[in-house]
Amino acid sequence: MKRILMSLVALALCALPGVAYANSYAEDRALIENLSNHYMVAIDAGDLETVMDAWADDGVLDWVFGVEHGKAAIRKGLSTFGGAGVSLPADATERRRMRHQLINHVITVDGDTAKSFAYWFAMSNRTTHGQVELVYMGHYEDELARIDGKWKFKKRTVYNESRQNKALFYPGLGERDPRRAE
Repeated sequence: MKRILMSLVALALCALPGVAYANSYAEDRALIENLSNHYMVAIDAGDLETVMDAWADDGVLDWVFGVEHGKAAIRKGLSTFGGAGVSLPADATERRRMRHQLINHVITVDGDTAKSFAYWFAMSNRTTHGQVELVYMGHYEDELARIDGKWKFKKRTVYNESRQNKALFYPGLGERDPRRAE
């Protein structure tokens, strides 16, 4: 009975305006990883609304095409990226596409802020020989904030290690300068 009463009190407190629910690390990690995964699926699908819902109003996207400040600039930058802006003829029976994958999430949570990094790679069937191939690889370094109870990207730095950003080492991934003896 005591357990039921405590659960009801906790639920009532969560429903009050301005009362934050304190998630466990596991819950926050799952929410952040899910945000990142939904974001990538939406990028590939051209679902710009879901992509934009992942961003804080003052978010910053630092990627291979420049640095976008704020949601309006991010929306403009991503409006033709991934599956966005794809038009197909009415008689199309297939579609060539890119698929982005995320792996190895490392997430630290500090109250209503978090940092995350993950490896990513992209596969495509947009090839001259019609086969699927690995096209790009890199990693994300993210700063997130819990805003109105939802995790949002405050800053996302995208390293495309197949094109630009081919650094000798990445401190954000915990790498050290391999030229220096320890």
